[in-house]
Amino acid sequence: MSLKVELKPGERILIGDCVITNGDQRTRFLVDGMAPILREKDIMTAERANTPARRIYLAIQLMYISRDPTSHHDLYFTLMRELVQAAPSAWKHIANINNQILTGDLYKALKSAKKLIDYEQELLENAKRSKSVRGSGQQDRKSA
Repeated sequence: MSLKVELKPGERILIGDCVITNGDQRTRFLVDGMAPILREKDIMTAERANTPARRIYLAIQLMYISRDPTSHHDLYFTLMRELVQAAPSAWKHIANINNQILTGDLYKALKSAKKLIDYEQELLENAKRSKSVRGSGQQDRKSA
């Protein structure tokens, strides 16, 4: 079964270990085969991997595009353990990703890692709100 890909002008895509950059017109093509494929918007760079969940996504991405995915397992499992120790509530996402990695479905693991990134963002926003509520409550007491 072919994968239909449509690229915007100037958009890049990774197919296997090649980066393809589209020209100045919208392009549509079909890809047959089993090479890893990532659109530019789904590629995590080392610079953008600035949170634990994003670093996990990057490790899975390295597995996905690698000819030897197991060479990145140690990195992934180290990052995964650190995240679960810091945020045990993320375990449901991690367990799902682990199952997908262990069954070799690395593309699904990447999609699940995006959900982990969203969950991490929720946790960070909740922590900021909680801190702001506590901070304003203390100021109210001081001014009374």
